[in-house]
Amino acid sequence: MTFDLEYNSGRTKLIIPEYGRHIQKLVDHCVSLPSKEERNKMAKAIIDVMGNLQPHLRDVPDFKHKLWDQLHIMSDFKLDVDSPYDQPSQEELREKPDSLPYPKSASKYRFYGTNIQTMIDVALTWEEGEMKEALAFAIANHMKKCYLNWNKDNVDDEVIFDHLFELTDGQINFKGREDELVDAKSIQRTRTSQGKKKTNNKNSKNRKK
Repeated sequence: MTFDLEYNSGRTKLIIPEYGRHIQKLVDHCVSLPSKEERNKMAKAIIDVMGNLQPHLRDVPDFKHKLWDQLHIMSDFKLDVDSPYDQPSQEELREKPDSLPYPKSASKYRFYGTNIQTMIDVALTWEEGEMKEALAFAIANHMKKCYLNWNKDNVDDEVIFDHLFELTDGQINFKGREDELVDAKSIQRTRTSQGKKKTNNKNSKNRKK
């Protein structure tokens, strides 16, 4: 008895490896069928098997459309069947996606996070007045909290005001302001008390068990 052994080095490259070589062989056989009726019947059966192999696709909107697109791709766009969806073209597949803009953030002061820049952008759209000033001061307080998360030591309010001035291109200027931001010690005390509460809650849950 002789066996025809296949080595990976001699096999054709899988177009979509996730489905395995057996599905690829089924697709190749479907392409070779002479009757369109036979191809339609087998293509629908392959789609059902592909759906069972990739159950997570059922959470994707219009997952059947995705499966049919993958079937055409695996056939190298040679499969002539009555698909319920428009067949994708090779040009669409090879088309490069639009480049995504790099997220806007306080790149120089990354320890503040991207949310600070979003808050600043919103504040700059508000009309001048008490509401805008209150929001800007709240942002400065939040910046101080973020700074202390990054650097456990104290930080002078003027440093925060300088950073805010720079991040807003000088549109928010609290330099020389007499009002003080939230005290660093109170921030650290709040953080410590919150940590103790979490620890106590965990311990109480463990005791109940």
